[in-house]
Amino acid sequence: MKAGPLPAPLHRDRRPVLVIFARAPRLGTVKRRLARDIGPLAALRFYRASLAATLRRLGRDRRWRCLVALTPDHAAWRWGRLAPGREPPRVPQGRGDLGARMARATQPHRPRVVLVGCDIPGLRASDVAAAFRALAGGAGAVFGPAEDGGYWLVGLGARRPARPFASVRWSGPHALADTLANCAGRRVALLQRLRDVDTAEDLRILSGNVPPPP
Repeated sequence: MKAGPLPAPLHRDRRPVLVIFARAPRLGTVKRRLARDIGPLAALRFYRASLAATLRRLGRDRRWRCLVALTPDHAAWRWGRLAPGREPPRVPQGRGDLGARMARATQPHRPRVVLVGCDIPGLRASDVAAAFRALAGGAGAVFGPAEDGGYWLVGLGARRPARPFASVRWSGPHALADTLANCAGRRVALLQRLRDVDTAEDLRILSGNVPPPP
């Protein structure tokens, strides 16, 4: 399924773009590593709460325009509400591995775009604002390093690398290092290190910051 055109008002909006990368919250399809530790229903509850909290904290900020990139693609049009209140427009992620889908979500948006996941309880609007400041200051890319060797945020500027997500070893300790290698020759900025939630141990460490279910 191909992604359709963005709604007309977004074409005239010159604010930088925030893309929230998400999976439709269905039982058995989200947070599978966490589900092995705490069960699929508890993992779904965590994911729904985290997604709703991310949309609430970031999706209504007027400093940027926000899109939610959803998978599977049909969820962009047929899925129900993701959070209470007004939600950002949705677009499908399209096919391919994680790198191909991230490239598709960020490539059209210039000069500045930031992409974040929805399983980082410590993520705040101030982190997104810091990423956009780094890009406005001349960085070609900006990353929020994660404790597990990946990253919870990636931003691309006007002088972005050509193929930042090519040949990256995803879901492991090399994801950030591989992506940084693709950014050789470009100015790169790094934000604070945060922990995303993939396992019960992550959830235990961050239990004081886990948002309540909506």
